[in-house]
Amino acid sequence: MSLFESARFRLSASELKGLPEMQVPEIAFAGRSNAGKSTTINVLTRQGRLAFASKTPGRTQLINFFSLTQKNEEGGRDHIADLVDLPGYGFAKAAEATRKTWSDLIGGYLAIRENLTGIVVVMDARRPFMPTDEWLIQFLSTRPVRLHFLLNKADQLNNQGKKDVLRLAQARAKQMGPHVSVQLFSGLKREGVDELRDVLLHWINREEIIANDI
Repeated sequence: MSLFESARFRLSASELKGLPEMQVPEIAFAGRSNAGKSTTINVLTRQGRLAFASKTPGRTQLINFFSLTQKNEEGGRDHIADLVDLPGYGFAKAAEATRKTWSDLIGGYLAIRENLTGIVVVMDARRPFMPTDEWLIQFLSTRPVRLHFLLNKADQLNNQGKKDVLRLAQARAKQMGPHVSVQLFSGLKREGVDELRDVLLHWINREEIIANDI
């Protein structure tokens, strides 16, 4: 069992005061509603419904935490890190009050979590860098946190389309600095999973973990 396969639901928070103590590194997944955040987490952890994936945009309204654990020498398990599924943003049909609550929750989490080690920004490869994506990216420009632009649904593009969107994302990442990385991904086809795992293991300083050591 790999580190990511150890993922288990920890808790959900609907407001900032419900967030857990900042004990371990946190890797957050952010993205527009229906960009495929939950599916990405499910594919990464090899658990079909760990993060609820809905075809209804805006369904995920809570910050959901999933713990990652590693077997220790005593036979128990150490809490290594958390994966964090943030509510989708940019859901136009939500009521204004609901959108403001989500915005405050996401923005508050990103602003105060000192143990936030990196953020995977999940975007639809066919429509990357939408205005709400750019809002998030600009918001994060003031925080010294690593970013990974995950261009999901890349299987919907032909080879030239993949090259074009990858070039676009790489150029945007270069504008921001060396703390930003980019990759193509397909949750449906399970393409790019190993690359994503390698990035996240590096973020939590766990490069030494191999596939079956826990």
